[in-house]
Amino acid sequence: MSDILDVVIIGAGLSGIGAACHLKRHCPQRKVAILEARERSGGTWDLFRYPGIRSDSDMHTLGYSFKPWEASKAIADGPSILSYVRETAKEYGVDSLIRYQQKVKQAHWHSEQQCWELTIEDGNSGALQTLKTRFLHLCAGYYSYSHGHQPDFPGRDDFKGEFIHPQFWPDDLDYENKRVLVIGSGATAMTLVPSMADKAAEVVMLQRSPTWVVSRPSKDWIANFLRAVLPKNWAYSVTRWKNTRMQHWVYKKSRKQPEKLRQMLLDQTKKELGDAGDLADFTPTYNPWDQRLCLVPDSDLFAAIHSGKARVVTNQIDTLTAEGVRLVDGSELAADIIVSATGLELELFGGVEIKVDGEIFDFASSWSYRGMMCTGLPNLVSVFGYINASWTLRADLVSQWMCRLLAHMDAKGETVVTPALEEGLPIMSPKPWIDDFSAGYMQRVMHLFPRQGDRPPWVNSQNYLREKREFEEMDFAEPALRYESPAAVGQAEKHAA
Repeated sequence: MSDILDVVIIGAGLSGIGAACHLKRHCPQRKVAILEARERSGGTWDLFRYPGIRSDSDMHTLGYSFKPWEASKAIADGPSILSYVRETAKEYGVDSLIRYQQKVKQAHWHSEQQCWELTIEDGNSGALQTLKTRFLHLCAGYYSYSHGHQPDFPGRDDFKGEFIHPQFWPDDLDYENKRVLVIGSGATAMTLVPSMADKAAEVVMLQRSPTWVVSRPSKDWIANFLRAVLPKNWAYSVTRWKNTRMQHWVYKKSRKQPEKLRQMLLDQTKKELGDAGDLADFTPTYNPWDQRLCLVPDSDLFAAIHSGKARVVTNQIDTLTAEGVRLVDGSELAADIIVSATGLELELFGGVEIKVDGEIFDFASSWSYRGMMCTGLPNLVSVFGYINASWTLRADLVSQWMCRLLAHMDAKGETVVTPALEEGLPIMSPKPWIDDFSAGYMQRVMHLFPRQGDRPPWVNSQNYLREKREFEEMDFAEPALRYESPAAVGQAEKHAA
């Protein structure tokens, strides 16, 4: 069994690189590999190439807890984030652990061997091979890399111009002096509009309904001041503390006083928009943080609207025509290029087929343990970030927790851990894995995800401050975690024989 790895990480993006660094720092003796389906690292920040690609979270919280963000811009562009991720991998020596063009098709847990057997497709040859590991850490993100969400617009084949999805942006697209129509109202659309307005003749953002927008400077002057007077690690920690608490305050206010937060955002938007547009186009029917807020750095969207080269239209599509789009009210929008910024397709656990002892694992019938493990699924920890804060805050917590779990198992001589409902636990009322969040890209697939319970540790709290405390203070001997040792398995097999 010496050829079995200790931990395999699936995905060499922001989460996977971070997880490998945590293992390198806290479990340096373990044999680790990172399997990446693509030919390059970086995940999202290498895949997306559309104009203006940037974070919609500040880099003092989207950055790693152990690697200070030192650039002056807190709202960073995609290439800068990609450079940060790859620099981190090199600095911690985990870049050598990445095996590229290795797509995991299936992960099969064998109880008798106490290991995962992975079936992997080689991206070059298409050949299948297998690899065994004791522990599996899923860091493949939350959406499909092979296709985005694309509604079936009537008349699409009639449109004579270029029709593009931002996930597959053509390198040679020329939009200078062209009429661009961006369909959508999410973060991607609000990034594209001001970025393309510099060259395009006009950019129109066509939305079915408005989204909450908040404007903030791309540079955090407090962070930059602290970095000038304090050691970089101290400055980074203080800024991270400040920003996580601000995020928490805003989200808490959205739950307890939604009308007050709603008015605060509308007042700010009205001030930014002035007489250049209609406030109704920025007044959603839902409350703030029922869906993610869209961040507008340095008021760039509003500046583009004030320039006269960008505008927002709230309406619904009747059909695409040869020259653009006809709306349900009969009006038309002419376009040379249509960008369908209609979102992502969520993918359950990286699209990997999971089996346990020959049976396909049914996630929908399992219970979620703290949003990172599932009942009935041994030695598997997955990363899914926060919907109300920066993704990496939770990715860091989960990977650090996993390192402590592995150390606990070593100390106790245990080799398998599986979440299981405690004996005598009262019947729980199941809730969606991500609750109280109405975004369509989530709602479309929630029925496929594990269920969330109504009490710890079966809740996926989406509360960074609470989870940070709980994860760091956790007793790994809690009844919800069932452990096995090699001796126990051997005795069971002997008894069965």
